[in-house]
Amino acid sequence: MIEVGPPVQSGSADGAHTNGVFSLKNILSADHDSRAIENHPALNGEAPRGWDEEAIDRPATEGYCIECEDQPAEVFCENCADAYCDVCYSAQHRKGSRRLHKTREVKNTPKPVQEQVEAKGNEHQMDVIEDDDGEEDWEQVASAIPAQPSGAQPAMGSTVGEWFVDRSRFIPLRLTLGERKFLRLLEAALSVSEYTDKIDTFSFGQSKAKRIVAQIKELCAIMSGLLLSADYKAGQELFQDRDFQANEEFYQKVFELGRRHKIMNPDKMRTTYGKLIYLLQDSQVHEIKDLLGFSCVQPINTVYTILKENDALDMLRDDLINAATQEIYSEGRSRREIQRDIKTKERAIETLSSRYQRRGVSQETLRQCLYSIGDNHAFLRVNRDPCERMIKYLQDYFHPTQVKESKNSLAIRSGKGGARLSHDHSKQYAYVIQSLTLWREILHDMFHLWSLAEEDLLSDSISYRLRDTGQGLNRVQPSPKTSRFMHTILHKAQQSVGSWVGSSVIHMGDHNVPNALLFIDKYTQIYRILLPICNTLSQIPSLMNKYALRAYIENEFGSAENLTKEILSDFFRHGFDGSGADNFYDAGSCIDGRLTSAWNWCSTLEKKRFFPVFLLTGFIGFDGDW
Repeated sequence: MIEVGPPVQSGSADGAHTNGVFSLKNILSADHDSRAIENHPALNGEAPRGWDEEAIDRPATEGYCIECEDQPAEVFCENCADAYCDVCYSAQHRKGSRRLHKTREVKNTPKPVQEQVEAKGNEHQMDVIEDDDGEEDWEQVASAIPAQPSGAQPAMGSTVGEWFVDRSRFIPLRLTLGERKFLRLLEAALSVSEYTDKIDTFSFGQSKAKRIVAQIKELCAIMSGLLLSADYKAGQELFQDRDFQANEEFYQKVFELGRRHKIMNPDKMRTTYGKLIYLLQDSQVHEIKDLLGFSCVQPINTVYTILKENDALDMLRDDLINAATQEIYSEGRSRREIQRDIKTKERAIETLSSRYQRRGVSQETLRQCLYSIGDNHAFLRVNRDPCERMIKYLQDYFHPTQVKESKNSLAIRSGKGGARLSHDHSKQYAYVIQSLTLWREILHDMFHLWSLAEEDLLSDSISYRLRDTGQGLNRVQPSPKTSRFMHTILHKAQQSVGSWVGSSVIHMGDHNVPNALLFIDKYTQIYRILLPICNTLSQIPSLMNKYALRAYIENEFGSAENLTKEILSDFFRHGFDGSGADNFYDAGSCIDGRLTSAWNWCSTLEKKRFFPVFLLTGFIGFDGDW
């Protein structure tokens, strides 16, 4: 029998009145309602008690968004009588009758306050496909796709303004030859380390804090030993005091080199970067810092920080910087044109480095900054440009609303061919072009996104939970900064296309995407999916120049154009059909589910009848070299 609580007598014979304590007798009494109001702690000015009690609603700070509460209000909805930031307003008023709400601009908005850490309970959230209200003109939606991503690079010869200044804030500085030697030491030490095997496990022996400290000191000792074997004089200096705290600057520098190198080269350190980030994540805990006696983390050196420290930011505003950082490619160009561009670029680099040389910054450092910006352009060409090429293929070979031949239709039906979504041709066309546009926007701002992801991962105020997500033990950690910027990117993509098909759920910090590290890793793989497809399609005309291959293609597919259409239609249908999840509740049409279904299509490529064409063009796998 469960005892509800003894009544406390307060002068009444029947014990009906109690001193603020709820008992079975006063709950069942006739005047329970009045007594409950009188005695309830929350209604008497007291704070609510109990883990399952809801917090008292407080009004949002004046001048800030009513929804997210941490961004300045930009739009006031007259129908809702609430103020929103631009991102939240678009998310709340995207469909239905809310689209017709009248708004006015909010002036004199305050500056954004620091983002608060909120672990939102979006775990096990089902990705429900949001049906559109009314018919959409998908042809108009497709024509609204911009040819360039928002904030594209200024054209050659035009005024650059602040574009390079804003961009350089998140462009890491290219490693020098001396720094690459330390990078090899770090990679060697991480490759033999068993950090995650010993830390990310349930153990009942030594405490986790002591295990973390022991593993960090062991890794630092390995690096010191490797440095001693590579450079005896430099290694001897580390071993003089045998004190890790005294060598704090050296270890911070080496760890920063690894992080900087990974951001510039996402295909490098694929097995060791995770260990490095998790090690640095643990080292940020206050208890670990006290036991270690030093900090392992320092900010990443970017082009902006180097130039700002030496008062040389005007170099990024010089119109000559476009020529100094351009990427020179050889496809479809003569040797004379290539040599001319190389000389123009070299002259521009020498002119800028000598013009903005200061006492604290050498010409070589300025050259490194210019080379780093050029590396960023090369990154965009390899990672972002395949998205633009696929958008061009979609627009060239398929009509937004009309289908001339049934075999070239993009329509999919749930349950057929593994699809989880049901779209007609026009809706699937819009769904694909929106997904590709979103990927293009993400990759355009990937360095910014990566820097925010590291801020979330290495924050000393956001803790993680080690839990089984269905794919082994993972560190589940909320990522407020990354999530906020990702919603901003999604808002840009939605504005550019005019309408949106499917769910807008962004998984982050749940069992689907446990933390920002796995989130970033997902989107650095986009070019591994799209680039092999683009390479194969671009080489089909050259296959037609060989008699035997031409006969094979014409007998099997009819023509080169039919082959191209078959590859594209299959990818646009089943690469974006919501498949690939382990269960019914995951994947679907959510933001991350679009990438999951694309990976699922890659795993079934060898079963397609056009797979031999991929092999004939040099395809060796989606994880190979191109």
